[in-house]
Amino acid sequence: MYQPIKFAKTGGGDAVGELVVPEGENKAPGVVLIQEWWGLNGQIRHVAARLAHAGFVVLLPDLYHGRWTIDPGEAQTLMMGLDWKEALAELGGAVKFLEGHDRCSGNVGVMGFCMGGALTFATAVTSADVKAGVAYYGLAPQDSFDHSKIKAPILAHFARKDGWAKADAAEALAAEMKTRGQSIELHVYDADHAFANDVRKEVYAPEAAALAWSRTTEFLHRHLG
Repeated sequence: MYQPIKFAKTGGGDAVGELVVPEGENKAPGVVLIQEWWGLNGQIRHVAARLAHAGFVVLLPDLYHGRWTIDPGEAQTLMMGLDWKEALAELGGAVKFLEGHDRCSGNVGVMGFCMGGALTFATAVTSADVKAGVAYYGLAPQDSFDHSKIKAPILAHFARKDGWAKADAAEALAAEMKTRGQSIELHVYDADHAFANDVRKEVYAPEAAALAWSRTTEFLHRHLG
């Protein structure tokens, strides 16, 4: 089901990832799915499979280039060592790759969790080809990215008990974007960071996760087809 692929980064050079396609032969909208700080692991692959089952062509860029971990300390080291400029070149290239894929309709969105949520906002800033974005509990630094450049509609899921990706910061950004006429739909859940990650039993909130997922698939189909 998971097909290893190589694709071109924005500006040149190769990137790698995995592709998951829905059953059948019809064209479908595309989603670039961005990993958490753990790397490209089984949990994010499971999310990709769920998206494919929901009718999307999914590309998982491997931003850590083969590395992943289950240790929080190592995950933080990997995340802090990520070159965002290079990562965004890979993500922009992933959007372009999906646009031209023979199973894709040409409409491509971006979706990510935690670090991937922050990179979702950043990709929406830097790539004009993004047609929709879904960010789970992650914000791109506003002193580094001009959020006024976001053209795509955004769906954001945040948690009231999250001490890292704080709900009040998301609410402030959403209010600011709305004053500029940008499209953002923000939902805040009575949960903790990573509430949608069913592997993290200490924070997983099944009801909030299910509601966020139904909102996500509806939003993506509404804006991508």
